[in-house]
Amino acid sequence: MKYVFILCIAILTSCETIVESELESIKETQDKRDLTSEFKSYWFDGKAELTSYDLQFYRYGEKREGKAMMIFVTEDFLQDTQVKANSQSENTITVMKLNSLKKFNTGIYPYSIMQSTFVPVVYEAPLLKLSSSIQEWCGQSYAQLNHRRQFEIEKHSYFEGEADSTLVLEPTLSENEIWIQLRINPKKLELGAQQVLPDFSFLQLNHKAFKPYEAELKQTEGNYLHTRITYSDLGRIVNIYQEKTFPYSIEKWEEIKYNSKDTLVSSATKIKTLITKYWQQNSSKYLHLRDSLGL
Repeated sequence: MKYVFILCIAILTSCETIVESELESIKETQDKRDLTSEFKSYWFDGKAELTSYDLQFYRYGEKREGKAMMIFVTEDFLQDTQVKANSQSENTITVMKLNSLKKFNTGIYPYSIMQSTFVPVVYEAPLLKLSSSIQEWCGQSYAQLNHRRQFEIEKHSYFEGEADSTLVLEPTLSENEIWIQLRINPKKLELGAQQVLPDFSFLQLNHKAFKPYEAELKQTEGNYLHTRITYSDLGRIVNIYQEKTFPYSIEKWEEIKYNSKDTLVSSATKIKTLITKYWQQNSSKYLHLRDSLGL
């Protein structure tokens, strides 16, 4: 029994060493971002940025009217368990989190899509975690990516052939991560042809394989800073339009799906932005803030 106990201690110690080395890979081996005082004042003020959008989204070949939300906030994150930390400590890192939501009706029944993306903000490190859930009256699907040494992905769905599965991928740029990179510093986004893991909700809704696809990233400047992501093999283009100066707010976006027969353009246009501690505003007296957001 004594030897079993010693073995358990050794295993636990080994696991702790692995976790510590992973934390060191960000805190001690990754370069710090050159964050301006303007950036820190805006993003480290203890509040979140909430932006509402008028949404037009194609589902089952028809355009649906709805609403979208993008909630950007910085928070302390535990890399080992990959969850929000209750308090800052030597074991936490600061991430920028994006909660993106889309809600629309398809005939008699509604759709609700929510995705959460976590990316280190102080250090120049890639995506740490991503989750995507879709609910509608037929059922629900859920996918989660945890970036440890590799991308570990779990998928669950009510569709036959997609029920429960896991896979491991080599780390690569993800489309969900790009939205956060564009808010931190859009000029730092790597452009050109590269492998990109597409938006998780797109893969779920369209029953596509969870894997990187060849994509072309371009940026141009006009009235807005325009980032274009083209997936030729998927027949899909994502256009993101944001302000050209800090805080690089996202004003609108388009998702274009095309084939030999037709072209479907989903889009979202900004309604309103609020900077607030929304998690403290769960009393009914704050319902008027939904009106402010046009919800």
